[in-house]
Amino acid sequence: MADLPHTTAVLRVDGRDVAQYVWQPSLPLSSSPRPYLHPVRTLAGRTVTDALPDTHPHQLGISIAAPNVDGCNFWGGRTWVAGHGPAWLDNHGTQSHHRWLRHTSTDIAHTLRWVDPHHTTLLREQRTITCRGLGATAWSLGIRTELTNATDRPLVLRSPAAQGRAGAGYGGFFWRGPAVAGATRILSPVGTDVHAVHGAVASWVAVTGDGDGGAWTVLFVPADETTAADRWFVRARDYLGVGSSITWDRPLVLAPEQTITRHIVAVVLDGELSPATAADLARGVRSTP
Repeated sequence: MADLPHTTAVLRVDGRDVAQYVWQPSLPLSSSPRPYLHPVRTLAGRTVTDALPDTHPHQLGISIAAPNVDGCNFWGGRTWVAGHGPAWLDNHGTQSHHRWLRHTSTDIAHTLRWVDPHHTTLLREQRTITCRGLGATAWSLGIRTELTNATDRPLVLRSPAAQGRAGAGYGGFFWRGPAVAGATRILSPVGTDVHAVHGAVASWVAVTGDGDGGAWTVLFVPADETTAADRWFVRARDYLGVGSSITWDRPLVLAPEQTITRHIVAVVLDGELSPATAADLARGVRSTP
């Protein structure tokens, strides 16, 4: 393996590199710089993420992002303006690493600051990332975030859908998938296509694609009751993406020092899954501490 910059941490399962966590990226401000996971790979080495792609270059592998926090863009790209549409604004924020709490090849925990263009901290975050083996063909990637209002006033978090852009309820955990050969396959308990899953509440969502010489699947599972109540954002046209939305079509208001917690586990597999196997895996992930 080539030497990596000290701002990148490598996650390993059974001696194999499965993900890189870029915890202090060098990115243009228009991308709302933030830590992200890329590449994320199956145990056979197939890449299941994309970062800085030609379409929507502000999408970064797996990250935690929010399009509008008190008017500040922590998502990247253009900002949705009610009554106008998308616009380039000088409002991009940055997520900055603050302090390590744990740093091993299987467990990472650190604190971050979400800082606006005026260098004011809006949110404090504690983020935990874990990886665990699940047999010969699968492993799990857990991401838990605690976001706290760091200001002395209420903070309003909004998605574009909360400002009138129908269906654009993104914000929170987000996975940008890689380019795939042929069609992708979507599975969930509520349906097997984007129209059924997008905007729905479901106990799991799975996406299967084909690339790097074979099929891969990523199974997304909300790991606590609060996260399980959030709606899914799913996209398979123009690009492949899955998000768990902390605020869909209504604003989320955080009081000073109020904290919200979300926890998603992504199971990364070689090959395809049946609905029954996906459901069994999801149940197992939720029951594991």
